[in-house]
Amino acid sequence: MNLDSLLPDLAERIATIRRDIHAHPELAFHENRTADVVAAHLEAAGVEVHRGLARTGVVGRISCGSGSRAIGLRADMDALPLAELNDFLHRSQHEGKMHACGHDGHTAMLLGAAEALVALRDQGGFDGTVYLIFQPAEEHEGGGKVMVEEGLFQRFPMEMVFGLHNWPGLAAGSFAVMEGPVMAGADRFEITVSGRGGHAAMPHQGTDTILAGSALVQTLQSLVSRVTDPLEPAVVSVTRFHAGHADNVLPEQAVLGGTVRTFSPELQDALEQGMRRICQGIEITHRVQVSVKYERGYPPTINAAAPTAICREVAQRVAGKGAGVHANLKPSMGAEDFAYLSQAVPGCYVWLGNGPGEGGCMLHSPHYDFNDAIIASGIRYWVTLVGAVLPLKG
Repeated sequence: MNLDSLLPDLAERIATIRRDIHAHPELAFHENRTADVVAAHLEAAGVEVHRGLARTGVVGRISCGSGSRAIGLRADMDALPLAELNDFLHRSQHEGKMHACGHDGHTAMLLGAAEALVALRDQGGFDGTVYLIFQPAEEHEGGGKVMVEEGLFQRFPMEMVFGLHNWPGLAAGSFAVMEGPVMAGADRFEITVSGRGGHAAMPHQGTDTILAGSALVQTLQSLVSRVTDPLEPAVVSVTRFHAGHADNVLPEQAVLGGTVRTFSPELQDALEQGMRRICQGIEITHRVQVSVKYERGYPPTINAAAPTAICREVAQRVAGKGAGVHANLKPSMGAEDFAYLSQAVPGCYVWLGNGPGEGGCMLHSPHYDFNDAIIASGIRYWVTLVGAVLPLKG
């Protein structure tokens, strides 16, 4: 198969599909139309299709040669609950929903790779099985976790799994391939401070939950500045603080919430324990009751050594000398539920440069749009990766 001759027409057709998906965004576990588009395209290309994992998930299977070895390629399908502010023709047709993270591009590129891999299969161009994993609910809802829990790797055994995300700020067509931590773990917390309300002019007769909550916000920052190793990245951010309704009333309750970001399970444990200790101290100091609800979110995404080495070599072949491959970028404090897949099976998650973006806007911006110019690079990366991991024997 001559991928160079195939790509121009394929990338143009896939860009049309990408824009159609962009115009019809669907939120977590409701990607019904998107899943239908994916399944129909795979079936038309001659791919074996399986549906139903994590409700709207789709898995395609392409086998060639012995089919004894197998790998997985994953794309996410869901959009964000965000009102789009673009005015191009393919802007969202659904109010309050938008593909502001490029999942429309991820889905489209893997569909394009499916077509190219079928052509490669028909010419006996690789030896093994490729599973195309179209995953729902990456944004906050953990669709990857659900797919794993519902038997993804039991139904479709594979030795490695690979993910790709567009990355604004990197030159279009360039790659970032880092071994070890690449995306942070993301935990959530909600802290309720309860006391005895009263008249604001007579604070000694009550307990000031706002004062206690304010002290809590400040003291929580010591978890990073004085508890965490300064060489180990961590973030503790209080992002909401709700209390009171009147100027002359001390409220009975204050509720705070936020996020904790880390790159190691051990640090996740230490920060949760530290948060609980601080809350106990606030209780004693301010004569209030403090309850903590701490939820473990996505774990850190850690790239395994062996698949990362393969991906780096493939990215260098695809990017060429012009765009380049970054091996030492700092990991992102953003989170990614590909972590659930790569916890179960060795994996590698890479960034594909999307260029500066329109007006320099980044992911999750209401002005963001995936760059169709990198579709060919994404397809080429997936196809080249399959050839590298599942080469022809002898």
